[in-house]
Amino acid sequence: MLVLFGIAVVVAGFLLRANPLLVILAAAIITGVLAAVAPGVDATVLGQAALETLARFGKAFNDNRYFNIVWLILPVIGLLEREGLQERARMLIGRMRAATAGRLLLVYLAARQATSALGLTSLGGHPQMVRPLVAPMAEGAAETRYGPLTDRMRFRIRGMAAGTDNIGLFFGEDIFIAIGSIVLIVGFLEQAGIRVEALHVSLWAIPTAIAALLVHGVRLWLFDRALDLEAARPAPATRAEDAA
Repeated sequence: MLVLFGIAVVVAGFLLRANPLLVILAAAIITGVLAAVAPGVDATVLGQAALETLARFGKAFNDNRYFNIVWLILPVIGLLEREGLQERARMLIGRMRAATAGRLLLVYLAARQATSALGLTSLGGHPQMVRPLVAPMAEGAAETRYGPLTDRMRFRIRGMAAGTDNIGLFFGEDIFIAIGSIVLIVGFLEQAGIRVEALHVSLWAIPTAIAALLVHGVRLWLFDRALDLEAARPAPATRAEDAA
């Protein structure tokens, strides 16, 4: 029953709005120490239990260090944004007169699908690629073409950028044979009595990925046309202009 005291530590820590990492660490250590409590156990054994709990944390971090590297990139992205990454992205794409929001997103879609097909799914994503680079570059291409954007146009471009990333990842990763979705498909079919090879599932994902590229490519072309029409609409008159 003493080991359940760790849950109370977690609840109390969150109620006090303490640092979540410190709360979890304290709860784990307390749980490890209380699990060693028994008749005749002295403070030395309890201290050893605390050290062993910390050692398990260190081993878990070391065994998964390559996975944790991805999260260490996020503070770097935040620092780059603070130093003007989005503005630089807009300036860079603004120099390319032939670029449009749809064309830029189409290039990103092809790159996202290709890298996902190779298993490099972490090269894209909303926090590390869409928000700091892809969306600002698409907005910059639209600003070069249309001038200042309305909030509606800006939000539509951001939404399409996020959707393009989702489509590229979803239809590209299934080509990679070692991805979790392939394992899920194979396992589900085996439960239904249908035996398939993971390689065959991966190969049949290629036509689907090509179809997704073509279909969303058409959507991006239509998206450019929609932006053209929206930019050509006269701006709504303000109340002051109506009064005049």
